[in-house]
Amino acid sequence: MSILSAVALSRAPVAAFMAVGFTWGCFAAMAPVLKARIGVDDATFGLLLLATAIGLTTTLYAAPRWDKALGAFAMPLGTLMLGAMVFLPGWATTVPVFFGVLLLMGATSGLTDVVMNARVSEIEARTGRSLMNVNHAMFSVAYALSALLTGAMRELDWQPQAIFAVTALLVLSTAPFQKMAVQPVEEGPQASGGLPLGLVAICGAIVLIGFMAEATVEAWSALHIERTLGGGAAEGAFGPAMLGITMAIGRFSGQAVAARFSELWVIRLATGLAVVGVLIAATAPTPVVAYIGFGLQGLGISVIGPMGLALAGRLADASKRTAVIARVAVIGFTGFFIAPALMGIGADTFGLRWAFASVALLLAVIWPLSRSARVTPTHL
Repeated sequence: MSILSAVALSRAPVAAFMAVGFTWGCFAAMAPVLKARIGVDDATFGLLLLATAIGLTTTLYAAPRWDKALGAFAMPLGTLMLGAMVFLPGWATTVPVFFGVLLLMGATSGLTDVVMNARVSEIEARTGRSLMNVNHAMFSVAYALSALLTGAMRELDWQPQAIFAVTALLVLSTAPFQKMAVQPVEEGPQASGGLPLGLVAICGAIVLIGFMAEATVEAWSALHIERTLGGGAAEGAFGPAMLGITMAIGRFSGQAVAARFSELWVIRLATGLAVVGVLIAATAPTPVVAYIGFGLQGLGISVIGPMGLALAGRLADASKRTAVIARVAVIGFTGFFIAPALMGIGADTFGLRWAFASVALLLAVIWPLSRSARVTPTHL
């Protein structure tokens, strides 16, 4: 299946993936500004990012109920709420307000995230096509575009309120394209039992580590380039943009690879590439070398999260697919907010270079974890 046909087949969730990408691409490129405005150190800034994880956990039970109640309107209405929240960071100038804004952004982003991944999994089950990689690739495209646009607006000395307002309008513009028919689900033989805890645990852990590695670059690459390597605002913004670009390339390529090789084989190979990339970024003497490292890391981690989610959706009973993906997604997406907090503590204690190097150790855990996935029962 070509990339264009895959995008066309899943165009509704693609629009939602782009909305979430616009949101966090802007936030990542604005991290140095937001940190300076509220006047906190690395460790405190990292801990404040945990507010997003707290908001995200509300989707564990809310998302399946939201999806069931609203059906075809679950994605567009979730995106409208997310767009409203994207206006807020530009006005957050104190620690309590910033914490509250992140709490709301985490909840609305998580709600949209769970539903859009469930929609992709539903289309995959109905058509027998692999679509998760291309949808996550479109997230990366939107993320990179948003980071670059934000960097350009920063160079032009735009105020944070204006920058986040532009991003919010981009997010809101995707909502009209997200409505799609939802097929009624017939309960299978597993429907009366509990959730497949083994499947949730293994897939959740793989997605968690992949997204934690991604989050370290998203939240801290701009600071690493600007502070450690002496780059300017545009150079700093190009750090997360490079991640987004290479992750898009990796995920578009993964669309073809997923049809030929097993998920676990690709995850293991991608992990090795990501480890090399993060070590290059950690030891980089100049921004250009850091870009190379972030690029390799982006190529490597690009397929880990999507394939973990696709595996969970494929193996789950149709009647429980949204609930399973909600749990795997919440476990995984929590990594987006735990990792920056841990990076903040590490950066404050050991410096950003050592904090980035520790990500290589985290990624290495995927290798033994992937071996255990072959023998772990999916239903416990």
